[in-house]
Amino acid sequence: MLSSIRKNPVESRRSHAVGLRAKTHGRKRMTPQDRERYIVQGAIEFFSEHGLNGQLRELAQALGITHTLLYHYFPTKQALIDRVYEDLFAGRWRPEWDTLLEDESLQAPEKLVRFYVQYASVILEREWVRVFVYSGLSDRSITDRYFDLLKTQLFPRLLRVTRQWKGLDISAAPSVRESEAILGLHGSIFYMGIRRFVYGLESAMHHDNLEVLVTDRVQGYLNSWPNTTPNTHAMPNLLQEPL
Repeated sequence: MLSSIRKNPVESRRSHAVGLRAKTHGRKRMTPQDRERYIVQGAIEFFSEHGLNGQLRELAQALGITHTLLYHYFPTKQALIDRVYEDLFAGRWRPEWDTLLEDESLQAPEKLVRFYVQYASVILEREWVRVFVYSGLSDRSITDRYFDLLKTQLFPRLLRVTRQWKGLDISAAPSVRESEAILGLHGSIFYMGIRRFVYGLESAMHHDNLEVLVTDRVQGYLNSWPNTTPNTHAMPNLLQEPL
């Protein structure tokens, strides 16, 4: 039964609040740097549970600090959200992924599987998935910035790698079908985290079989790729960076 594998949301919120407060119990005086890091990590956990509309007074209470002290480190809520984005999202993009995707010695299937296994291992965590979803449901300040990062660092490389594998011209703008294929592949990886951390369903996403799951998705992606280079119906707003 699905109900047997879903978490109780009320109990989850209670245990989360208790957990944050427990971290402050018996805590020695921290340096300013440690205190700031503690606030940011607490904010990540808090926003992953309550969304980006969660009140900072509640966050301060959960952390066991005063509202005034919280504002000393982060004068506005947006400043705190910006720091969460840098630590949780932008800061987790690895420079070696760029090198991997540009490696001409690897064939497309191996290259894409290697990348998405590493990428999934980094992003498919409770806080990452839930904060990202909550941002998309509110002001999209995090999701918009992250998609800008993907448009620069990832999507153009996926387009080039795939067209080279198919023996197609890499200079043309992406078509609707190509854009949808790229988003479909990327979204299928993220959906594994949605199932587990949003829907509360058991997932086959474990270290031992992650490569198998990613391989299946990459093979389906490559097999479905259009066999002709497009010359119309481009979507410059999606994959707008130059190749």
